[in-house]
Amino acid sequence: MATRRRSVIKRLFGLAALAALLGGGGFWLLTAPETLAETDLPAHTPDIANGERIFHAGGCSSCHAAPGAKGEDKLRLAGGVTLNTDFGRFHVPNISPDPDTGIGGWSTLDFVNAMVRGVGRRGEHLYPAFPYTSYARMTLPDVIDLKGYMDTLPAVPNQVAAHELPFPFSLRRGLGLWKRLYLDPVPAVVLADASDLVRRGQYLVEGPGHCGECHTPRDAIGGLDRTAWLAGAPNPDGDGRIPNITPDSTGIGAWSAEEIAYSLESGFTPEFDSFGGSMVAVQENLAALPAEDREAIAAYLKAVPARAGGG
Repeated sequence: MATRRRSVIKRLFGLAALAALLGGGGFWLLTAPETLAETDLPAHTPDIANGERIFHAGGCSSCHAAPGAKGEDKLRLAGGVTLNTDFGRFHVPNISPDPDTGIGGWSTLDFVNAMVRGVGRRGEHLYPAFPYTSYARMTLPDVIDLKGYMDTLPAVPNQVAAHELPFPFSLRRGLGLWKRLYLDPVPAVVLADASDLVRRGQYLVEGPGHCGECHTPRDAIGGLDRTAWLAGAPNPDGDGRIPNITPDSTGIGAWSAEEIAYSLESGFTPEFDSFGGSMVAVQENLAALPAEDREAIAAYLKAVPARAGGG
């Protein structure tokens, strides 16, 4: 009897070990970074002018230039901004063409995988403080054009500190599961029979502009709640809220498309107020776009579903 009991216990321990091994293997497979290959890239010569346009639409300098940078200093993308979040402190990296401390040694494929797959040059998951869940909606030619433009900017040596994240957020591997929930290149909202102008606006807002990253509330693990798309959210920089920018009465429903476009150009609202906080830098970037892009953004914001919000 004792021998049989020892055999049963041994088998149970063996099964438990096998289950743990299979579970660990399954977790490892499910969390593996998924990247594009060189053959997935289109044959495309970078359009530097379009790359500059996408650069302004994405507001790259707002996070990657030194805080308060003005003029030509906004093109020195050496990092320096610190993002204080519920998950820890993120130090925004150097993305200047410096080969040692920036991304000067990155290939086009490295850059594309970071932008649309959230995977770094060494094959590591990138944290979604970098809004690749929005950039995943960008076209690959636009991403390639963006890199082409950024390669023309000043190379600035600056070693940025590592992120300061508590366990378990310090373990990047778990982001593979998070991406399976939230990294989805489909549009955030379905707009039936939308005009070409609205479609362009949707691309700019949902893709390079990543407006939903601030204007949409998040769930407990940091994913955007698309049922409240652009309806306002807590301010990630501190007190207050980011406003509702849907065409609801609690948002910008009273603003005409023309007024929205003018506000994005000038920084002044129809109520004779001016933008404040982080929106100041956003507006300055959008003012650098062609007028038709601001008109497209305005048309999209008038077309999205109206959502009540407290912003």
